[in-house]
Amino acid sequence: MGAFFGAVSRRDVVLDVFFGVDYHSHLGTRRAGMVSCLPEGGFKKEIHSIENTPFRTRFDHDLPGFRGTCAMGCISDMDPQPLLVRSHLGVYAISVVGNITNFDALVDELTSAGAQFMALSSGNVNMCELVAALVNSQGNLLDGIRYAQEKIEGSLTLLIMCEDGHLVAARDRMGRLPVLVGKDDDGYCVSFESFAYGKLGYADEHELGPGEIVRIGPDGYEVLAKPCDRMRVCAFLWVYYGYPNSNYEGVNVEVMRYRNGRIMARREEVEGTLPEVDYVAGVPDSGLPHGLGFAMQTGQTFARPFVKYTPTWPRSFMPTNQAIRNRVAKMKQIPVPELIDGKRLLLVDDSIVRGTQLRETVDFLYNTGAREVHMRSACPPIMYGCKYLSFSRSNSDYELIARRKIKELEPDGGEDHIAEYADDTTERGRCLLRSICEEMGFDSLRYQSLDGLLEAIGLDRDRVCTYCWDGRE
Repeated sequence: MGAFFGAVSRRDVVLDVFFGVDYHSHLGTRRAGMVSCLPEGGFKKEIHSIENTPFRTRFDHDLPGFRGTCAMGCISDMDPQPLLVRSHLGVYAISVVGNITNFDALVDELTSAGAQFMALSSGNVNMCELVAALVNSQGNLLDGIRYAQEKIEGSLTLLIMCEDGHLVAARDRMGRLPVLVGKDDDGYCVSFESFAYGKLGYADEHELGPGEIVRIGPDGYEVLAKPCDRMRVCAFLWVYYGYPNSNYEGVNVEVMRYRNGRIMARREEVEGTLPEVDYVAGVPDSGLPHGLGFAMQTGQTFARPFVKYTPTWPRSFMPTNQAIRNRVAKMKQIPVPELIDGKRLLLVDDSIVRGTQLRETVDFLYNTGAREVHMRSACPPIMYGCKYLSFSRSNSDYELIARRKIKELEPDGGEDHIAEYADDTTERGRCLLRSICEEMGFDSLRYQSLDGLLEAIGLDRDRVCTYCWDGRE
């Protein structure tokens, strides 16, 4: 996905940005970058691969060269960034997070109008360069950002650092991702994760609304464009992506996950479908709080029958190669045989996407002597690949286990009944559960309902993006 962090102050902010970006490492796997406005003029910029090396290690040796009261950095799952851009609007650094679904059409439109782009080694255009070209097509920075927001289909959240030592932040028009402003005694910062600036001594100051654009300086921030009325913030921020300590739209991630687990269990208590188990467990790491909530509601014993070995591979979704990711995920899972052998286990995971790694988990639990393995997903079955933030990146929706099973169960016409398959109170829904259980080796399977998930988040239904579950835009 990706994220950015920036700061502007009356003091040097390089270390703030260094640690602030590092605190966003869970949101990206490929590249990271930092840039600062140097006191004597000009910029200092570095970009590194972080596919196999943590952010701090890659940028430690660069720190002495960074100086300045205005700096920014990013974690990226996409192209190298931030980029430095020179145009009639001045020289600025830009970082972009989002997913542009009409990317090729925009490149063709701009090149037909005379624009030129530097090609990446793949032959493609850097997304930051495309966005900058849209911004530069207008007479001023504000109009340029607004124009880019209007032209882009998908999502666009961006941060710009101007050569005069100010930051300009813009949240996606639909507010798919958060952008927050923090304040300390000397200046301000802008961040995705609220905990990141909290640890650095900044206090909550402002959360941008959908489409809002702000200009941030050492003495305050100015709203350049007011928020839009409509918002569709990504629900997966709470389910999976977000760090436990962060708040989005006033809702804490960890608290939401406890509540979500409780709601899942409460539903099964009412329906009388709770299996008798020895332990409830969460699949590390983001499944743990959902599992804790489930256990707290039912009064069942919570345990950790396996843990992740993270000192050398701290993130489950690196490296980028899928086969190696699967192998790394398997190597990281270290069992506690005393909590598995002969035991009936109920596992709660944040989601079930393709099911590949989860099948490996179930197999290794049975190989360690588990008597039963019951699975619970903290969100509904994923039916559509995300076209806004690329949460479930795939070449086809049929790589998603739920959609693949629907195609197997009902080759002709199953696509017309996706809503029924997603509802486990229907016959089609029950068929989907049975089919996945047979393939994955679960003794039972339940998904959190969409109503239950939205109840756990606590925001108005129309303000939360649920596209990956129900196709609702």
